[in-house]
Amino acid sequence: MSAANDNGDRLTQFKNKGKDANELRRRRVEVNVELRKAKKDEQILKRRHVNSLLDEPSSPLQEQDPNVAQPPQHWSVEEIVGGKHPPIDGIIDAGLIPQFVAYLALSDCPPIQFEAAWALTNIASGTSVQTAAVVDGGAIPAFIGLVASPHPHISEQAIWALGNIAGDGSSHRDLVIKHGGLQPLLTLLAAPDLSVFPPGYLRNITWTLSNLCRNKNPAPPLEAVQLLLPALLRLLHHHDREVLADTCWAVSYLTDGPNERIEVVLQSGLVPRLVQLLACGELSVITPALRSLGNVVTGTDDQTQCVLNAGALALFPALLRHPKPNIQKEAAWTISNITAGKSGQIQEVVDAGLVPILVEGDYKTQKEAVWAITNYTSGGSTEQVTYLVQCHILEPLLELLAAKDSKILLVILDAVSNIFQTGEKLGDTEKLCMKIEECGGLDKIEALQLHENESVYRASLQIIERYFSTEKDEDESVVPGVTADGYAFQVPDESTFNF
Repeated sequence: MSAANDNGDRLTQFKNKGKDANELRRRRVEVNVELRKAKKDEQILKRRHVNSLLDEPSSPLQEQDPNVAQPPQHWSVEEIVGGKHPPIDGIIDAGLIPQFVAYLALSDCPPIQFEAAWALTNIASGTSVQTAAVVDGGAIPAFIGLVASPHPHISEQAIWALGNIAGDGSSHRDLVIKHGGLQPLLTLLAAPDLSVFPPGYLRNITWTLSNLCRNKNPAPPLEAVQLLLPALLRLLHHHDREVLADTCWAVSYLTDGPNERIEVVLQSGLVPRLVQLLACGELSVITPALRSLGNVVTGTDDQTQCVLNAGALALFPALLRHPKPNIQKEAAWTISNITAGKSGQIQEVVDAGLVPILVEGDYKTQKEAVWAITNYTSGGSTEQVTYLVQCHILEPLLELLAAKDSKILLVILDAVSNIFQTGEKLGDTEKLCMKIEECGGLDKIEALQLHENESVYRASLQIIERYFSTEKDEDESVVPGVTADGYAFQVPDESTFNF
Protein backbone atom coordinates (compact mmCIF):
# COMPACT_ATOMS: atom_id res chain seq x y z
CA MET A 1 0.00 0.00 0.00
CA SER A 2 1.35 3.44 -0.83
CA ALA A 3 2.23 6.00 1.81
CA ALA A 4 -0.51 8.21 0.48
CA ASN A 5 -3.08 5.49 1.07
CA ASP A 6 -1.69 4.85 4.57
CA ASN A 7 -2.14 8.51 5.36
CA GLY A 8 -5.66 8.47 4.04
CA ASP A 9 -6.50 5.48 6.21
CA ARG A 10 -5.33 7.28 9.32
CA LEU A 11 -7.13 10.48 8.41
CA THR A 12 -10.43 8.69 7.95
CA GLN A 13 -10.25 7.47 11.52
CA PHE A 14 -10.63 10.95 12.94
CA LYS A 15 -14.01 12.53 13.40
CA ASN A 16 -15.44 15.93 12.43
CA LYS A 17 -13.97 19.43 12.21
CA GLY A 18 -13.25 21.42 9.15
CA LYS A 19 -13.28 18.65 6.60
CA ASP A 20 -15.15 15.40 6.01
CA ALA A 21 -17.18 14.28 9.00
CA ASN A 22 -15.09 11.13 9.36
CA GLU A 23 -11.73 12.57 8.49
CA LEU A 24 -10.11 13.91 11.60
CA ARG A 25 -10.52 11.74 14.65
CA ARG A 26 -8.56 8.52 14.49
CA ARG A 27 -8.11 5.32 16.36
CA ARG A 28 -4.66 4.26 17.38
CA VAL A 29 -2.79 2.52 14.56
CA GLU A 30 0.99 2.37 14.80
CA VAL A 31 0.97 3.48 18.43
CA ASN A 32 -0.91 0.31 19.29
CA VAL A 33 1.68 -1.74 17.47
CA GLU A 34 4.55 -0.15 19.35
CA LEU A 35 3.01 0.04 22.81
CA ARG A 36 1.18 -3.29 22.76
CA LYS A 37 3.87 -5.69 21.66
CA ALA A 38 3.31 -9.43 21.76
CA LYS A 39 3.33 -10.70 25.35
CA LYS A 40 2.95 -7.07 26.47
CA ASP A 41 5.80 -5.34 28.26
CA GLU A 42 3.67 -3.65 30.89
CA GLN A 43 0.98 -6.27 31.43
CA ILE A 44 1.59 -9.88 30.49
CA LEU A 45 -0.93 -12.21 28.93
CA LYS A 46 -0.06 -15.33 30.93
CA ARG A 47 1.89 -16.19 34.06
CA ARG A 48 3.78 -19.36 34.88
CA HIS A 49 5.28 -20.79 38.06
CA VAL A 50 9.03 -21.28 37.84
CA ASN A 51 10.79 -23.09 40.68
CA SER A 52 14.26 -21.71 41.24
CA LEU A 53 15.38 -24.44 43.66
CA LEU A 54 13.92 -27.91 43.70
CA ASP A 55 14.71 -28.36 47.38
CA GLU A 56 12.57 -25.37 48.42
CA PRO A 57 9.05 -26.52 49.27
CA SER A 58 6.45 -24.55 47.31
CA SER A 59 3.49 -26.91 47.44
CA PRO A 60 1.98 -29.02 50.24
CA LEU A 61 3.41 -32.22 48.73
CA GLN A 62 6.93 -30.94 49.29
CA GLU A 63 6.51 -30.09 52.95
CA GLN A 64 8.20 -33.23 54.29
CA ASP A 65 10.47 -33.91 57.22
CA PRO A 66 13.76 -32.17 56.43
CA ASN A 67 15.60 -34.79 58.50
CA VAL A 68 14.53 -37.57 56.17
CA ALA A 69 16.62 -37.84 53.02
CA GLN A 70 14.52 -37.75 49.89
CA PRO A 71 15.68 -39.40 46.65
CA PRO A 72 16.43 -36.49 44.28
CA GLN A 73 14.91 -38.29 41.30
CA HIS A 74 11.44 -38.38 42.92
CA TRP A 75 10.04 -35.08 41.76
CA SER A 76 6.47 -33.89 42.11
CA VAL A 77 4.37 -32.96 39.09
CA GLU A 78 4.62 -29.29 39.93
CA GLU A 79 8.40 -29.55 40.02
CA ILE A 80 8.43 -31.07 36.56
CA VAL A 81 5.95 -28.60 35.03
CA GLY A 82 7.34 -25.66 37.00
CA GLY A 83 10.89 -25.88 35.72
CA LYS A 84 12.46 -23.42 33.33
CA HIS A 85 12.00 -25.79 30.37
CA PRO A 86 9.01 -27.96 31.27
CA PRO A 87 8.19 -30.95 29.02
CA ILE A 88 4.65 -29.67 28.39
CA ASP A 89 4.21 -31.29 24.99
CA GLY A 90 5.34 -34.62 26.40
CA ILE A 91 2.75 -34.37 29.15
CA ILE A 92 0.04 -33.54 26.61
CA ASP A 93 1.11 -36.35 24.26
CA ALA A 94 1.03 -38.81 27.15
CA GLY A 95 -2.66 -38.00 27.67
CA LEU A 96 -2.16 -36.81 31.22
CA ILE A 97 -4.28 -33.65 31.10
CA PRO A 98 -7.68 -35.39 31.56
CA GLN A 99 -6.22 -37.14 34.60
CA PHE A 100 -4.98 -33.83 36.04
CA VAL A 101 -8.44 -32.35 35.48
CA ALA A 102 -10.00 -35.30 37.28
CA TYR A 103 -7.71 -34.64 40.26
CA LEU A 104 -9.21 -31.15 40.55
CA ALA A 105 -12.41 -32.77 41.83
CA LEU A 106 -10.67 -34.55 44.75
CA SER A 107 -12.01 -32.20 47.43
CA ASP A 108 -11.06 -34.70 50.13
CA CYS A 109 -7.41 -34.42 49.13
CA PRO A 110 -6.50 -30.72 48.83
CA PRO A 111 -2.77 -31.37 48.23
CA ILE A 112 -3.58 -33.37 45.10
CA GLN A 113 -6.04 -30.69 43.97
CA PHE A 114 -3.39 -28.03 44.37
CA GLU A 115 -0.72 -30.09 42.64
CA ALA A 116 -2.98 -30.70 39.63
CA ALA A 117 -4.09 -27.07 39.52
CA TRP A 118 -0.47 -25.92 39.60
CA ALA A 119 0.48 -28.22 36.73
CA LEU A 120 -2.50 -27.22 34.57
CA THR A 121 -1.85 -23.54 35.24
CA ASN A 122 1.67 -23.85 33.90
CA ILE A 123 0.56 -25.86 30.89
CA ALA A 124 -2.07 -23.20 30.13
CA SER A 125 0.65 -20.55 30.26
CA GLY A 126 2.28 -22.03 27.17
CA THR A 127 1.38 -21.76 23.52
CA SER A 128 -2.19 -21.48 22.25
CA VAL A 129 -2.08 -25.16 21.31
CA GLN A 130 -1.02 -26.08 24.83
CA THR A 131 -3.72 -23.86 26.35
CA ALA A 132 -6.29 -25.47 24.05
CA ALA A 133 -5.25 -28.89 25.33
CA VAL A 134 -6.10 -27.79 28.88
CA VAL A 135 -9.43 -26.35 27.73
CA ASP A 136 -10.29 -29.44 25.70
CA GLY A 137 -9.57 -31.54 28.76
CA GLY A 138 -12.51 -29.89 30.55
CA ALA A 139 -10.46 -27.68 32.88
CA ILE A 140 -12.55 -24.49 32.64
CA PRO A 141 -15.63 -25.63 34.62
CA ALA A 142 -13.39 -27.50 37.06
CA PHE A 143 -11.35 -24.37 37.77
CA ILE A 144 -14.48 -22.23 38.08
CA GLY A 145 -15.73 -24.62 40.74
CA LEU A 146 -12.46 -24.33 42.65
CA VAL A 147 -12.63 -20.51 42.88
CA ALA A 148 -14.97 -21.04 45.84
CA SER A 149 -12.66 -23.62 47.45
CA PRO A 150 -12.35 -23.24 51.25
CA HIS A 151 -8.59 -23.48 50.78
CA PRO A 152 -7.28 -20.05 49.71
CA HIS A 153 -4.19 -21.40 47.99
CA ILE A 154 -6.33 -23.69 45.81
CA SER A 155 -8.81 -20.90 45.08
CA GLU A 156 -5.97 -18.58 44.07
CA GLN A 157 -4.45 -21.27 41.84
CA ALA A 158 -7.79 -21.75 40.08
CA ILE A 159 -8.11 -17.99 39.53
CA TRP A 160 -4.60 -17.89 38.14
CA ALA A 161 -5.37 -20.74 35.73
CA LEU A 162 -8.54 -19.03 34.49
CA GLY A 163 -6.50 -15.88 33.87
CA ASN A 164 -4.04 -17.83 31.73
CA ILE A 165 -6.85 -19.40 29.73
CA ALA A 166 -8.71 -16.09 29.24
CA GLY A 167 -5.48 -14.36 28.22
CA ASP A 168 -4.97 -16.76 25.32
CA GLY A 169 -7.50 -15.00 23.08
CA SER A 170 -11.11 -14.03 22.49
CA SER A 171 -12.44 -17.57 22.02
CA HIS A 172 -11.03 -18.96 25.27
CA ARG A 173 -11.93 -15.75 27.11
CA ASP A 174 -15.54 -16.12 25.98
CA LEU A 175 -15.56 -19.79 27.00
CA VAL A 176 -14.58 -18.79 30.55
CA ILE A 177 -17.39 -16.23 30.56
CA LYS A 178 -19.89 -18.67 29.01
CA HIS A 179 -19.15 -21.27 31.69
CA GLY A 180 -19.91 -18.67 34.38
CA GLY A 181 -16.35 -17.79 35.30
CA LEU A 182 -17.07 -14.12 35.96
CA GLN A 183 -19.64 -14.50 38.73
CA PRO A 184 -17.48 -16.24 41.40
CA LEU A 185 -14.80 -13.59 40.89
CA LEU A 186 -17.34 -10.80 41.33
CA THR A 187 -18.70 -12.56 44.42
CA LEU A 188 -15.23 -12.44 45.97
CA LEU A 189 -14.90 -8.74 45.12
CA ALA A 190 -18.26 -8.02 46.74
CA ALA A 191 -16.67 -8.60 50.16
CA PRO A 192 -17.30 -5.60 52.43
CA ASP A 193 -13.58 -5.21 53.06
CA LEU A 194 -11.08 -6.21 50.40
CA SER A 195 -8.28 -6.12 52.96
CA VAL A 196 -9.41 -9.60 54.10
CA PHE A 197 -7.61 -10.95 51.02
CA PRO A 198 -3.84 -11.36 50.98
CA PRO A 199 -2.25 -8.91 48.50
CA GLY A 200 -1.20 -11.65 46.08
CA TYR A 201 -4.69 -13.15 46.05
CA LEU A 202 -6.36 -9.83 45.20
CA ARG A 203 -3.74 -9.13 42.54
CA ASN A 204 -4.52 -12.47 40.89
CA ILE A 205 -8.25 -11.73 40.87
CA THR A 206 -7.62 -8.33 39.30
CA TRP A 207 -5.21 -9.70 36.71
CA THR A 208 -7.68 -12.41 35.71
CA LEU A 209 -10.46 -9.83 35.43
CA SER A 210 -8.24 -7.76 33.14
CA ASN A 211 -7.72 -10.77 30.87
CA LEU A 212 -11.48 -11.24 30.75
CA CYS A 213 -11.66 -7.69 29.38
CA ARG A 214 -8.86 -8.24 26.91
CA ASN A 215 -8.77 -8.92 23.17
CA LYS A 216 -11.02 -7.77 20.35
CA ASN A 217 -12.54 -9.36 17.25
CA PRO A 218 -14.78 -9.97 19.02
CA ALA A 219 -14.73 -7.83 22.14
CA PRO A 220 -16.04 -9.31 25.40
CA PRO A 221 -19.84 -9.73 25.56
CA LEU A 222 -21.43 -6.43 26.51
CA GLU A 223 -23.48 -8.08 29.26
CA ALA A 224 -20.28 -9.31 30.91
CA VAL A 225 -18.69 -5.86 30.62
CA GLN A 226 -21.66 -4.26 32.36
CA LEU A 227 -21.45 -6.82 35.15
CA LEU A 228 -17.77 -6.27 35.91
CA LEU A 229 -17.57 -2.46 35.62
CA PRO A 230 -18.74 -1.80 39.23
CA ALA A 231 -15.99 -4.13 40.47
CA LEU A 232 -13.40 -2.31 38.35
CA LEU A 233 -14.54 1.03 39.78
CA ARG A 234 -14.06 -0.33 43.29
CA LEU A 235 -10.62 -1.71 42.46
CA LEU A 236 -9.58 1.67 41.02
CA HIS A 237 -9.82 3.02 44.57
CA HIS A 238 -7.61 0.32 46.06
CA HIS A 239 -4.17 1.29 47.36
CA ASP A 240 -2.12 -1.56 45.86
CA ARG A 241 -0.03 -0.51 42.86
CA GLU A 242 -0.38 -3.80 40.98
CA VAL A 243 -4.13 -3.90 41.54
CA LEU A 244 -4.42 -0.34 40.21
CA ALA A 245 -2.24 -1.08 37.19
CA ASP A 246 -4.13 -4.19 36.12
CA THR A 247 -7.47 -2.48 36.69
CA CYS A 248 -6.42 0.43 34.49
CA TRP A 249 -5.30 -2.02 31.81
CA ALA A 250 -8.73 -3.66 32.00
CA VAL A 251 -10.39 -0.27 31.43
CA SER A 252 -8.03 0.46 28.54
CA TYR A 253 -9.15 -2.76 26.81
CA LEU A 254 -12.82 -1.94 27.33
CA THR A 255 -12.44 1.59 25.91
CA ASP A 256 -10.48 0.43 22.87
CA GLY A 257 -13.51 0.02 20.65
CA PRO A 258 -16.54 1.71 19.12
CA ASN A 259 -18.28 4.68 20.70
CA GLU A 260 -21.08 2.49 22.04
CA ARG A 261 -18.64 0.54 24.21
CA ILE A 262 -16.86 3.71 25.31
CA GLU A 263 -20.25 5.02 26.45
CA VAL A 264 -20.89 1.94 28.60
CA VAL A 265 -17.60 2.56 30.42
CA LEU A 266 -18.33 6.28 30.84
CA GLN A 267 -21.71 5.54 32.39
CA SER A 268 -19.98 3.60 35.15
CA GLY A 269 -18.30 6.81 36.39
CA LEU A 270 -14.67 5.67 36.00
CA VAL A 271 -13.26 8.77 34.30
CA PRO A 272 -12.70 11.07 37.31
CA ARG A 273 -10.69 8.36 39.09
CA LEU A 274 -8.63 7.67 35.97
CA VAL A 275 -7.77 11.38 35.81
CA GLN A 276 -6.70 11.34 39.45
CA LEU A 277 -4.40 8.40 38.78
CA LEU A 278 -2.53 10.39 36.11
CA ALA A 279 -0.90 12.21 39.01
CA CYS A 280 -0.14 9.14 41.14
CA GLY A 281 3.57 9.07 40.23
CA GLU A 282 3.62 5.33 39.42
CA LEU A 283 4.59 4.69 35.80
CA SER A 284 2.92 1.25 35.84
CA VAL A 285 -0.39 2.96 36.71
CA ILE A 286 -0.03 6.17 34.71
CA THR A 287 0.59 4.28 31.45
CA PRO A 288 -2.73 2.36 31.34
CA ALA A 289 -4.70 5.23 32.92
CA LEU A 290 -3.50 7.56 30.16
CA ARG A 291 -4.19 4.89 27.54
CA SER A 292 -7.75 4.55 28.83
CA LEU A 293 -8.42 8.28 28.68
CA GLY A 294 -6.76 8.48 25.27
CA ASN A 295 -9.16 5.81 24.04
CA VAL A 296 -12.15 7.70 25.43
CA VAL A 297 -11.31 10.90 23.52
CA THR A 298 -11.34 8.98 20.25
CA GLY A 299 -15.11 8.89 20.76
CA THR A 300 -17.73 11.56 20.28
CA ASP A 301 -17.38 15.20 21.28
CA ASP A 302 -19.59 14.53 24.31
CA GLN A 303 -17.42 11.60 25.38
CA THR A 304 -14.32 13.74 24.96
CA GLN A 305 -15.96 16.43 27.07
CA CYS A 306 -16.35 13.97 29.95
CA VAL A 307 -12.56 13.72 30.12
CA LEU A 308 -12.15 17.49 29.91
CA ASN A 309 -14.79 18.10 32.57
CA ALA A 310 -12.86 15.80 34.91
CA GLY A 311 -9.92 18.22 34.74
CA ALA A 312 -7.58 16.01 32.73
CA LEU A 313 -5.87 18.80 30.78
CA ALA A 314 -4.42 20.32 33.94
CA LEU A 315 -2.19 17.23 34.23
CA PHE A 316 -0.97 17.24 30.65
CA PRO A 317 1.90 19.74 30.96
CA ALA A 318 3.63 17.23 33.23
CA LEU A 319 2.71 14.31 30.97
CA LEU A 320 4.02 16.02 27.82
CA ARG A 321 7.30 16.61 29.70
CA HIS A 322 7.40 13.23 31.42
CA PRO A 323 10.89 11.63 31.56
CA LYS A 324 9.52 8.55 29.79
CA PRO A 325 9.15 9.16 26.01
CA ASN A 326 6.24 6.72 25.75
CA ILE A 327 4.21 8.82 28.18
CA GLN A 328 4.99 11.94 26.16
CA LYS A 329 3.86 10.16 23.02
CA GLU A 330 0.63 8.88 24.60
CA ALA A 331 -0.11 12.38 25.90
CA ALA A 332 0.47 13.96 22.47
CA TRP A 333 -1.75 11.31 20.86
CA THR A 334 -4.50 12.10 23.35
CA ILE A 335 -4.23 15.83 22.66
CA SER A 336 -4.40 15.14 18.91
CA ASN A 337 -7.83 13.60 19.38
CA ILE A 338 -9.01 16.45 21.59
CA THR A 339 -7.96 19.04 18.98
CA ALA A 340 -10.02 17.06 16.48
CA GLY A 341 -13.07 18.16 18.44
CA LYS A 342 -15.07 21.35 18.66
CA SER A 343 -13.56 24.82 18.73
CA GLY A 344 -14.45 25.05 22.41
CA GLN A 345 -12.43 21.92 23.14
CA ILE A 346 -9.49 23.35 21.21
CA GLN A 347 -9.82 26.43 23.40
CA GLU A 348 -9.53 24.26 26.51
CA VAL A 349 -6.23 22.95 25.15
CA VAL A 350 -5.14 26.57 24.65
CA ASP A 351 -6.26 27.61 28.14
CA ALA A 352 -4.34 24.69 29.66
CA GLY A 353 -1.13 26.14 28.21
CA LEU A 354 -0.40 23.04 26.14
CA VAL A 355 0.19 24.58 22.70
CA PRO A 356 3.74 25.91 23.30
CA ILE A 357 4.96 22.57 24.69
CA LEU A 358 3.36 20.28 22.12
CA VAL A 359 6.51 20.00 20.00
CA GLU A 360 9.05 19.72 22.80
CA GLY A 361 9.37 15.93 22.88
CA ASP A 362 11.46 13.47 20.91
CA TYR A 363 10.76 12.57 17.28
CA LYS A 364 8.07 9.99 18.04
CA THR A 365 6.27 12.45 20.30
CA GLN A 366 6.56 15.18 17.68
CA LYS A 367 4.97 12.88 15.12
CA GLU A 368 1.91 12.65 17.35
CA ALA A 369 2.08 16.40 18.02
CA VAL A 370 1.96 17.01 14.27
CA TRP A 371 -1.45 15.38 14.18
CA ALA A 372 -2.56 17.54 17.09
CA ILE A 373 -1.42 20.69 15.27
CA THR A 374 -3.02 19.72 11.97
CA ASN A 375 -6.33 18.93 13.65
CA TYR A 376 -6.05 22.22 15.55
CA THR A 377 -5.49 24.21 12.33
CA SER A 378 -8.33 22.36 10.59
CA GLY A 379 -10.97 23.03 13.22
CA GLY A 380 -9.69 26.05 15.12
CA SER A 381 -10.96 29.59 14.75
CA THR A 382 -8.92 32.35 13.15
CA GLU A 383 -7.94 33.59 16.61
CA GLN A 384 -6.88 30.11 17.71
CA VAL A 385 -4.71 29.52 14.62
CA THR A 386 -3.19 32.98 15.09
CA TYR A 387 -2.31 32.05 18.68
CA LEU A 388 -0.71 28.83 17.43
CA VAL A 389 1.58 30.79 15.11
CA GLN A 390 2.42 33.27 17.86
CA CYS A 391 3.53 30.32 20.03
CA HIS A 392 6.35 29.72 17.50
CA ILE A 393 5.01 26.35 16.43
CA LEU A 394 5.94 26.98 12.79
CA GLU A 395 9.70 26.59 13.22
CA PRO A 396 9.74 23.07 14.77
CA LEU A 397 6.88 22.07 12.48
CA LEU A 398 8.88 23.01 9.39
CA GLU A 399 11.98 21.30 10.77
CA LEU A 400 10.08 18.03 10.62
CA LEU A 401 9.80 18.41 6.84
CA ALA A 402 13.20 16.74 6.77
CA ALA A 403 11.54 13.51 7.97
CA LYS A 404 11.45 10.48 5.69
CA ASP A 405 7.94 9.44 6.66
CA SER A 406 5.62 10.41 3.80
CA LYS A 407 2.55 10.26 6.05
CA ILE A 408 4.00 12.81 8.43
CA LEU A 409 5.12 15.05 5.57
CA LEU A 410 1.57 15.15 4.20
CA VAL A 411 0.16 15.98 7.63
CA ILE A 412 2.66 18.83 8.08
CA LEU A 413 1.95 20.23 4.62
CA ASP A 414 -1.75 20.11 5.45
CA ALA A 415 -1.10 22.14 8.60
CA VAL A 416 1.00 24.67 6.66
CA SER A 417 -1.77 25.02 4.10
CA ASN A 418 -4.34 25.56 6.86
CA ILE A 419 -2.18 28.25 8.45
CA PHE A 420 -1.83 29.98 5.08
CA GLN A 421 -5.60 29.99 4.69
CA THR A 422 -5.87 31.81 8.01
CA GLY A 423 -3.13 34.21 6.83
CA GLU A 424 -5.16 34.99 3.73
CA LYS A 425 -8.19 35.87 5.85
CA LEU A 426 -6.03 38.27 7.87
CA GLY A 427 -4.19 39.75 4.89
CA ASP A 428 -0.94 38.39 6.34
CA THR A 429 0.12 36.05 3.55
CA GLU A 430 3.25 38.03 2.69
CA LYS A 431 4.42 38.20 6.28
CA LEU A 432 3.81 34.47 6.67
CA CYS A 433 5.80 33.77 3.49
CA MET A 434 8.71 35.81 4.79
CA LYS A 435 8.64 34.00 8.13
CA ILE A 436 8.66 30.57 6.48
CA GLU A 437 11.49 31.59 4.17
CA GLU A 438 13.57 33.04 7.03
CA CYS A 439 13.45 29.81 9.04
CA GLY A 440 14.39 27.64 6.07
CA GLY A 441 10.93 26.26 5.54
CA LEU A 442 10.69 27.37 1.94
CA ASP A 443 13.80 25.41 0.98
CA LYS A 444 12.36 22.30 2.58
CA ILE A 445 8.99 22.71 0.86
CA GLU A 446 10.71 23.28 -2.50
CA ALA A 447 12.83 20.17 -1.99
CA LEU A 448 9.69 18.11 -1.47
CA GLN A 449 8.72 18.83 -5.08
CA LEU A 450 11.32 16.18 -5.93
CA HIS A 451 9.89 13.68 -3.44
CA GLU A 452 9.21 10.17 -4.71
CA ASN A 453 5.74 10.16 -3.21
CA GLU A 454 3.33 11.79 -5.63
CA SER A 455 0.99 13.07 -2.93
CA VAL A 456 3.87 14.80 -1.14
CA TYR A 457 5.02 16.30 -4.46
CA ARG A 458 1.54 17.63 -5.27
CA ALA A 459 0.95 19.05 -1.79
CA SER A 460 4.28 20.90 -1.76
CA LEU A 461 3.80 22.14 -5.33
CA GLN A 462 0.38 23.52 -4.47
CA ILE A 463 1.80 25.57 -1.58
CA ILE A 464 4.68 26.89 -3.71
CA GLU A 465 2.45 27.85 -6.64
CA ARG A 466 -0.21 29.46 -4.50
CA TYR A 467 1.88 31.40 -2.02
CA PHE A 468 5.48 31.63 -3.24
CA SER A 469 5.17 31.91 -7.02
CA THR A 470 7.01 34.89 -8.56
CA GLU A 471 4.91 34.69 -11.72
CA LYS A 472 1.89 36.54 -10.38
CA ASP A 473 0.85 39.23 -12.82
CA GLU A 474 0.15 41.73 -10.11
CA ASP A 475 0.19 41.87 -6.35
CA GLU A 476 -3.44 41.90 -5.38
CA SER A 477 -2.68 43.94 -2.29
CA VAL A 478 -1.62 46.93 -4.37
CA VAL A 479 -4.07 46.72 -7.25
CA PRO A 480 -5.98 50.02 -7.19
CA GLY A 481 -9.72 49.81 -6.80
CA VAL A 482 -12.06 52.09 -8.69
CA THR A 483 -13.93 54.69 -6.64
CA ALA A 484 -16.14 57.63 -7.54
CA ASP A 485 -13.09 59.87 -7.28
CA GLY A 486 -10.77 57.67 -9.27
CA TYR A 487 -8.36 54.95 -8.14
CA ALA A 488 -7.67 54.08 -4.51
CA PHE A 489 -5.01 51.66 -3.26
CA GLN A 490 -6.12 48.93 -0.86
CA VAL A 491 -4.39 48.83 2.51
CA PRO A 492 -4.66 45.50 4.37
CA ASP A 493 -5.80 45.47 7.97
CA GLU A 494 -3.17 45.50 10.67
CA SER A 495 -1.55 42.07 11.00
CA THR A 496 -2.32 39.74 13.84
CA PHE A 497 0.54 37.34 13.00
CA ASN A 498 3.08 38.84 15.39
CA PHE A 499 6.13 36.62 15.09
